[in-house]
Amino acid sequence: MALKSTIFKAALAVADIDHGYYADHALTLARHPSETDERMMIRLVALALNAHKLQDVCNGDGTLAFGAGLSNVDEPDVWLRDFTGETKLWIEVGQPEDKPIIKACGKADEVIVYCFNHAAEIWWRGIENKLTRPQNLQVYRVPTEASQALAALAQRSMQLQATIQENTLTLGDGVNSIDVELLRWK
Repeated sequence: MALKSTIFKAALAVADIDHGYYADHALTLARHPSETDERMMIRLVALALNAHKLQDVCNGDGTLAFGAGLSNVDEPDVWLRDFTGETKLWIEVGQPEDKPIIKACGKADEVIVYCFNHAAEIWWRGIENKLTRPQNLQVYRVPTEASQALAALAQRSMQLQATIQENTLTLGDGVNSIDVELLRWK
């Protein structure tokens, strides 16, 4: 018998001071049986960091949502689609292989990879030269301390505040808060 995904609910209040975006998002996260709390929370961080693109790219007429991710390799972890269904933003989390990233660059206007954990540097050294061509690709490294701390915020029902200022995201639940300062690799 196959294991089912665990459902998490998050009320996410985003205050993106850098981009002038302020909104509340009611989110449902399906955590795949093989997914860790750390990875799931990185997906949530990726959505928060790019929520402003709903307004900036789609003029408020788009959908920012979690994709099937681990359940379907042809879907991203997070994506932004405009009202016509065109994929404007494709986000991958973790250390994906080069071919699916390059394929995603052909399907979306912008592709972002958020890598994390102790093996990220090794992954990047092995893949960096294969990803020089796509001009619509960005790669960010989430520091290990921050990604591990994010896992502690994971609850089946979450009330979270995300504040983005000077390229730093502060994610808190009213009791604990974690600062995430990304390193841009590409």
